[in-house]
Amino acid sequence: MRLSIRHETRYTYTLPLAYTIQQLHLTPRVEPQQHVLAWNLAAPGHMHRYTDAYGNLSHMMTMDTPHQALSIVASGVVETTVPDRGRIVADALSPLIFTVPTRLTAATPGILELAASCLPDGRAMTRDLMCLAEHIFGAVRYQSGATAVSTTASDALALGQGVCQDHAHLFLACCHAHGIPARYVSGYIDPGNTGHAASHAWVDAWADDKDHSGWVSIDVTHARLMTDAYCRLATGRDYDSAAPVRGVRRGGGTESLSVDVQIVPQ
Repeated sequence: MRLSIRHETRYTYTLPLAYTIQQLHLTPRVEPQQHVLAWNLAAPGHMHRYTDAYGNLSHMMTMDTPHQALSIVASGVVETTVPDRGRIVADALSPLIFTVPTRLTAATPGILELAASCLPDGRAMTRDLMCLAEHIFGAVRYQSGATAVSTTASDALALGQGVCQDHAHLFLACCHAHGIPARYVSGYIDPGNTGHAASHAWVDAWADDKDHSGWVSIDVTHARLMTDAYCRLATGRDYDSAAPVRGVRRGGGTESLSVDVQIVPQ
């Protein structure tokens, strides 16, 4: 499948800013199941390109002149193929890196109970991981605006509603509680008729099946394996390390943020 993607992030402020720095994960990863045919990242200020600790193609954008608005636009065409049963080729990083809980994925008694309902200790088969995704799908109803980027997995479980990043964090928390490697994925999805946003978050989890030991990519929000409808931007331990756009500023007063993502299959 070919996906034509345009992602605009626009900030406006009530007062001028003296300084902005943004970490951008807005360039698709180099992976066997996706090939970038064309891609452009347009942003003001200075842009430094680098590869981060998780192998993500990244940019550090800085602006040190007064400004009161800023727009970041990523656009291009990506050709994707369906990974066999959601299986992703392992990279050079040890999967054990992704067994460490973070502030957003710390286990609580409720999370431990949810994890125990599906997962064995230490290893899991794809069917166990899909069972967990289905349980999370039932326990945390999708509700846009119900949570924020700082919401933890335990908070989302207690609330009983959230968005894709909450589903991903809850899945990671359950896997880590049982010593199973799992990591956060940020990217895009052709929304089709699902009604969910085209900017998306899901997970990779380490499966030990009879014929495969490695990463399996799972969309927890839809309780299904990744297909060619997905474009992967970044992986990390949680949202904080894989967010498409994340930064800090000096000045500016009150901030207004608008995000427009368009995905058109070709």
